[in-house]
Amino acid sequence: MLLESFHLKPDAAALAFFIAAWVAFSFAAAGRLSRRTTLTQAMNRQREEWMRTMARRELRMIDTGIMAGLQQGTAFFASSSIFAIGGCLALLGASDQVMTVLGDLPFGTVTSRAEFELKVLGLVVILSYSFFKFGWAYRLFNYCSILIGAVPVIRDENREGHDTAKAVARAARMNVLAGGHFNAGLRGIFFSLGYLGWFIGPAVFAATTIFVFVVLLRRQFFSAARSAVID
Repeated sequence: MLLESFHLKPDAAALAFFIAAWVAFSFAAAGRLSRRTTLTQAMNRQREEWMRTMARRELRMIDTGIMAGLQQGTAFFASSSIFAIGGCLALLGASDQVMTVLGDLPFGTVTSRAEFELKVLGLVVILSYSFFKFGWAYRLFNYCSILIGAVPVIRDENREGHDTAKAVARAARMNVLAGGHFNAGLRGIFFSLGYLGWFIGPAVFAATTIFVFVVLLRRQFFSAARSAVID
């Protein structure tokens, strides 16, 4: 029993570190941990500006084309998540072979079949989370398309009595919400790559988590994409 508890301590610590890194990055991307504007915040402002610009256009084929592209990208990642989940479930049927390969790696650790299957199920949970986020984002983008159609042209506001400002705010808020759920799904995909390190060992798990965390943090706060949007 003491040996088992000692063996589980590194795994538990690595898993706790993984969850903490994921939560910390989610808060950081939302601008809750720093005053520095993140790439996500900057793009949300551009989404709002897009809706205000859209209200001045009589013909909105450009806006519907952009929405179609956003929906197609979301659908692609949702489908990819489903395929990845299927691959994980198929992996359960080849546990012995995979465990043998992982055990032969330089930093690999010997684990029981139950531990390996538990790790696979954890990966399934992460990918399922991403799928539901992508699925909900797809639906919100669909709602946003409807709200865009409900925004009257600004030049007709006084003549028809429409409250364009409120209609634009509704469409912008729905667009930002859809983008937020899409980004949450992408975070799940990215962190699932870090999660793969756990199959080799807790030390590798911590290292891959740090790698993913640093890469995502750089993209949010110090990337060329952020500079391009803010400038």
